[in-house]
Amino acid sequence: MFETITYDIKDGVAWLTLNRPDKLNAFIAQMNREIKDAIRSAAQDDDVRCVVITGEGRAFCSGQDLSEVTEEMDHGQVLRDHYGPMIMQIRQCEKPIIAAINGVAAGAGFSLALACDFRLISERASLMNAFIHVGLIPDSGNLYYLSKLVGLAKAAELAILGEKVTAEQAVELGLALRAIEEDNWTKEVTAFSARLASMPTKAIGLIKRSLKDATNLSFEDYLEKEAQGQRIAGLTEDHREGVNAFMQKRKSEFRGR
Repeated sequence: MFETITYDIKDGVAWLTLNRPDKLNAFIAQMNREIKDAIRSAAQDDDVRCVVITGEGRAFCSGQDLSEVTEEMDHGQVLRDHYGPMIMQIRQCEKPIIAAINGVAAGAGFSLALACDFRLISERASLMNAFIHVGLIPDSGNLYYLSKLVGLAKAAELAILGEKVTAEQAVELGLALRAIEEDNWTKEVTAFSARLASMPTKAIGLIKRSLKDATNLSFEDYLEKEAQGQRIAGLTEDHREGVNAFMQKRKSEFRGR
């Protein structure tokens, strides 16, 4: 089905692995399209309750494959045709998405990680806004997400200086949830994804909607959207299960419905 990524579903988790390890999983147009298609598939699949994006080999994603760049290239059109649709598909997905940053995430690879809901980072991995080193600006939604996570001043520093951010620094800055020792990498990523997959999936999607509304709407309009979202959540099977489990003093068994 895919050539530049692998896509597997196990125990409610869709594992999307960038699979160009000889190129440090650098982006080509086909990979942009395949990631977009895989995320769309996960979003529409009731058996998928969480998505993990990671990289094969020693890198998460090193950004654009520069061997594809030509003097005639319209970089803006490349964003419109390939990167923008990929990032928008991630943004529109209402299931939780984890960036499991197993190695370097540079340039648009950093942007891809920023677009996810959670970032787990290997202790040997690093982040870098490498665009400045080739005379470009951060793209693929990079500064949109980065400025919200670390503030305008720090986002400017990371974008303009283009310095490497270690795993420890990423956690300190709030760019990653936690740094994980290499020996425990697979175990901890699997456990965290399983935790998200066992939660009330519809409620998570509504939380993601509310977070977007919180930055786009007036407070009065936000309260109305909040009420609409809570009405939807209140009609889900998972809400009824949560209430019943509480009353019966047992652990909830959510089904994502």
